[in-house]
Amino acid sequence: MQAINTTWVLVSAALVLFMTPGLALFYGGMVRSKNVLAVMMNNFVAMGVVSVLWALAACSLVFGHDLGHGLLGNLSLAGLGGLGHGLPGFGRSGASPLAIVTFQMMFAVITAALISGGTTDRIKFPAFVLFIACWLFLVYVPLAHWVFSPDGWLAHRGVLDFAGGTVVEINSGFSTLAIVLVLGRRRGWPSEGMAPHSVPLSLLGVGILWFGWFGFNAGSALGMNGVAVYAFINTALAAAAGLLGWLCFERVREDYPTTLGAASGAVAGMVAITPCAGFVTPMASLVIGVLAGVICAMAVRVKFRLRYDDSLDVLGVHGVGGLIGMVLLGLFATRSVNRAGANGLFTGGGFHLLSLEVMAAVVTVAFSFTVTWLIAKAIDLTVGLRVSPEDESRGLDLTQHAESAYSIGGMGRIGN
Repeated sequence: MQAINTTWVLVSAALVLFMTPGLALFYGGMVRSKNVLAVMMNNFVAMGVVSVLWALAACSLVFGHDLGHGLLGNLSLAGLGGLGHGLPGFGRSGASPLAIVTFQMMFAVITAALISGGTTDRIKFPAFVLFIACWLFLVYVPLAHWVFSPDGWLAHRGVLDFAGGTVVEINSGFSTLAIVLVLGRRRGWPSEGMAPHSVPLSLLGVGILWFGWFGFNAGSALGMNGVAVYAFINTALAAAAGLLGWLCFERVREDYPTTLGAASGAVAGMVAITPCAGFVTPMASLVIGVLAGVICAMAVRVKFRLRYDDSLDVLGVHGVGGLIGMVLLGLFATRSVNRAGANGLFTGGGFHLLSLEVMAAVVTVAFSFTVTWLIAKAIDLTVGLRVSPEDESRGLDLTQHAESAYSIGGMGRIGN
């Protein structure tokens, strides 16, 4: 049984890693052609930087023996050593400890990559690399220990988060808000049109994300079991419902359902089901998905009123979607799906779980936003976060990487 569970976790890890190139395509299609490679490069460099730092120390700080009060792990697993003695708190998972921390490494990778969507078109490449390295240790690692480690203080209090509604979704959304407030708005935004240069590319990216999300959620069961099956079907249904919810909102509000809206709605549904996937019924996942599609569609339009430039709506989709998922988990969770979970308000559990989920969401918002803002401000005051106005006008593909995504034979390059 351990071999079967380990195989499932490793396959799921590969699926989650595949989500990052999918995210790169999703983001790449939504920017202007002069910035395609830059945003994709920020996704791919996260795969390199985060993986190395995870193996060296971040993994241990998340899953090592707790230093006290559930705040941080020690360095007993640094360099991925010491796993032969097992992973603290995971003795009954039935999967290899090394497979589990490999799976969790992919979570850290894509969470860092998500932030690139808000900063696109104007962030220096070296500054982004420095930012994600600092952010990994100062923001992601503590949150992951609090929630994913059985010794973490939020987990110990009974907070449920099946696959990262706090650590991945809310964290990435409000971290993005913090850094874009330091970066400032793109030149010409919102008066200048900045339409996606390739919606088909974005649709392909979302298709890959949808495929990979089955590993993200079902793999979090850490074994081939009934909870994994629930997580799988709940992910599929929430994505479908989110897609339809977003399209209905666009049809009522703006007359035309859009292809990019369909893609965004599917992502919103999957974001919201992430904390709930292994704790709710399939019918509840439909409700969660459609609510996420409608509410996130509303949320992405708020940035124009509040004038913060989250370029590709990381806050509106991931931050808000994560909040929706955590709150609805407090309503719909049921032990009939997962005996290790709890009952929510609508399933006879009263307000206890709902209060825990709301508390965890509020803590995540406050911590991720505050610490990320401090990191971004420190980098901006030292090495600088933003490219020059001239480089921004020319495009980051050329000015940061000396490359162009598209060319026309020997006749020149497409600049916009």
